[in-house]
Amino acid sequence: MHLPGADTGDRTDPLASRRGDLVAAGAGLLLFAVVAVVGVLVDRHTHAILVSWPPLAAHWDPHIGVGTPAALTVAALVIAYGPALAARLPWKALLFSAWATAMAWTWSLALVDGWQTGVAHRLTTWGEYVHGVGRFRDVGATLRDFTHHILITSPHPWETHIAGHPAGAVLTFVGLDRLGLGGGAWAAVFCITAGSSFAMAALVTLRTLASERQARAAAPFLVLAPGAVWVGVSADGYFAAVSAWGVALLAVSATRTSGRRAAVAGLGSGLLFGAAVYLSYGLVLMAVPALAVLLSTRNVRPLPYVLAGFAVVAVGFTVAGFNWWEAYGLLRTRYYQGYGGTRPYAYWMWGDLGAAAAAAGLASFAGLRRTLVAAPGALRGWRGGGRAPHMAATVLLPCAFLLAMIAADLSGMSKAETERIWLPFTLWLPATAALLPARDRRGWLAAQASVALLINHLLLTGW
Repeated sequence: MHLPGADTGDRTDPLASRRGDLVAAGAGLLLFAVVAVVGVLVDRHTHAILVSWPPLAAHWDPHIGVGTPAALTVAALVIAYGPALAARLPWKALLFSAWATAMAWTWSLALVDGWQTGVAHRLTTWGEYVHGVGRFRDVGATLRDFTHHILITSPHPWETHIAGHPAGAVLTFVGLDRLGLGGGAWAAVFCITAGSSFAMAALVTLRTLASERQARAAAPFLVLAPGAVWVGVSADGYFAAVSAWGVALLAVSATRTSGRRAAVAGLGSGLLFGAAVYLSYGLVLMAVPALAVLLSTRNVRPLPYVLAGFAVVAVGFTVAGFNWWEAYGLLRTRYYQGYGGTRPYAYWMWGDLGAAAAAAGLASFAGLRRTLVAAPGALRGWRGGGRAPHMAATVLLPCAFLLAMIAADLSGMSKAETERIWLPFTLWLPATAALLPARDRRGWLAAQASVALLINHLLLTGW
C-alpha cells in the first residue's frame, strides 16, 4: 500500500515539499524558543511560572554521565542501521527489537544523570508515589479513605502525585512493594520496562490500521523518540504504554473477522482503557483516539466489549471504595490550592505546547505537515468507503492525539510538566515521520536524537 507523501514527497515538486518539512520543523523549534524566552521574561516580573527552565521542569546543568557513551552509541546505531533493519526483519523480531532498543535508549538517557539521581531516586522524592506506599498497610481501608486526604487542608494530605491521580497509580507501586519489589530502583525498572513497550504497541496499531510498510517506516522514530527522556523515569511513561496497548487491542478488535478474537481483543482494550483512566484522570481523553479507530474502520461492533471491560475496572474500584468522580472534583480544588492556582494560564497555554514539542521532536512536525497534506485525499477515500482503515494511521489517529492535547491544554488543568504528562499523546507523533521521504529519514532520526541528547546533557530534568 502506498503511503501518501512517502518516498516521493509532494508529487508536483519534491524539493518544495522537503523545504516544507524543514519549515514545519523550524516552526516547532521557533515555538519552543519563543515560549522559553517569554517564560524567562515573565518569571522575572511575576515569579509565577514556577519551573526553573521554562517551559521544561528542569535546571540548567550541563553534564555528562555513565549513560552518555551508551546514549550516543544507541543513537548512532539506530540512525545508521535502523531504517534498513526495520524494513527487513521478520515482523515479530521487529516488535521485540523495537521494545529492546527503546529500553536501551531510555536507560542510557536516564543514566546520563547517574544511577541515584537519574534512576533510583526519581520516584522516591516527597511528591512521588513511592514515598506514600507505607500508608497502605491496610489497602482496603486506605482506599476507602483515599478522598479524605486529597485537599491540602485535609489531615495528612497525600503527596502531590498521589493526590493528583486516581488510586490506581499509587496502587501499582503498592503492588510492587507487596511482591518484594519495593523502593525507587524497582519502581524505575518497572516504569522503564513498561513504558518502553509503547513502541511495540504503536507498531501493532499501525500495521493493523494502515500497513506493515508504514509501521516499519515508523519503527526507528518510535524507538528514538525524545520523549524517552521522561519515560526514564516517570510513571507517565507507564501510563502511556497502558493506554497505547488499549488502542492497539481496539484496532485489532475492529479489524478482526473472527467474532471470538474480536470480542477478546475488545474486552482487553476496555480493561486497559479502564486501567488508564484509573491511573490518570487526563486519560479520559483517550476516548478521542479510540473514536478515531472506530470511525476509520467503520466498525462499532467492538464497542460493547470495550464498554464491558471498562465497566469491570470502574465497578471494581467503586466497590473497593474509591469514587473516581468525587476524587476528581477534590483534585480540581487541590490543583488550584497549589501551583495550578498561581501559574498563569495565558503563558502555559503556549508553554504546554512548547514542552510537548520537545517530547515529540522535530521530525514529528515534519511528519504532521505531511499528514495534513495527505488529509484531503484520505478524507475523500473515507467518504467513498475505500481504504478506510488506512486513514486512521495517516490522518485521523495523529489528529486525534493532537485534539486530545488541545483539549487538555484549554482545560487549564495542564499548566507545566506536559513534557511528561502528555507522553500518552506525544509519543505517538513521531510515527508520522513514516510519511517522510526514505532518503531523508536518517537526517530526521539524527534530529530526533539530537533533541533528546541536548536536553538530557544540558539540563537536569525533573524526571
